[in-house]
Order: sequence, then structure tokens, then C-alpha cells
Amino acid sequence: MKSLVEKLTKKKLKISFAESCTGGMLASSITSINGASKVFDLGLITYSNKAKIKILKVNKNIIKNHGAVSAECCKAMVINLSKISEANINVSITGIAGPKGGTKNKPVGLVYIGIKKGEKIKIIKNIFKFKSRKSIRKASVNKSYKIINSMI
Repeated sequence: MKSLVEKLTKKKLKISFAESCTGGMLASSITSINGASKVFDLGLITYSNKAKIKILKVNKNIIKNHGAVSAECCKAMVINLSKISEANINVSITGIAGPKGGTKNKPVGLVYIGIKKGEKIKIIKNIFKFKSRKSIRKASVNKSYKIINSMI
């Protein structure tokens, strides 16, 4: 985490997050690093569908047709976050941390991570095979940082 903050600082880049299943863990992990105020712009926890629609302006038909845990929702979250933040890099996370709530098509551990830097958008589908909610959330945060690092 420290190396990411240093890298963002060196490149004069700002970052923002819109989190669902990680519940602020991503923002918390970056703000625990000294110097984060130079690079961290905004963190939103849009846990409910209503918050995704009201705050992030995710079209309700996306959630109705694809679900909140979908590539489509993740993409809308990151695009709309980029419209309200002043960051160069925007990140969205939506998923099922469990231990309940999964289905055959959307199992526990399914997490979508969206990254938008400039006009480039990446949506990455992950299926984390951990038993605990905490492990899935931590894996989501760690994977997010790996993706961010690869894009800067």
C-alpha cells in the first residue's frame, strides 16, 4: 500500500473509490498510509442498490436486468464515479462476500473490480474461493491494488 501511495504521489495522480462489498476497506487501507491525503480524493460506500442508483446514478434497469453484482453495474459505478470525483484513477468494487447470498450463477466470492484511468476502463471478474467474508473482502482489496499498480 505504501508503495502505491508513493507511486501515485510521484506521478501526481489522485484516486477515488466506489465500494460495495468491501464496505470501505479499500479506502481505509489507503488512508492508513502517511501521505494519502496527497493522492486520495473520494471514497463512497454504495452498499445498497438504492445508494448505487441515487448516489452513483447507476441506471435502475442495469440493476434490474443484470443485478448489482455484474460487469454492467461495476462499469456504470466506475464511469459515474469519474464524473463526480476529481481523480485521475477511479475504482469500483461490487460483489458477494458471503457467507450467504450466492447462487449457482453468482457464487459467494464473485467480485467485479472496475478501474477507469483517463478513457481506459477495465472491468475484471474475480471468483475468490475463500470461506470467510473477511478473506473475500481482503482478496478484493489486494486484487484492486494489483490492477491499479499495473495501470500506473
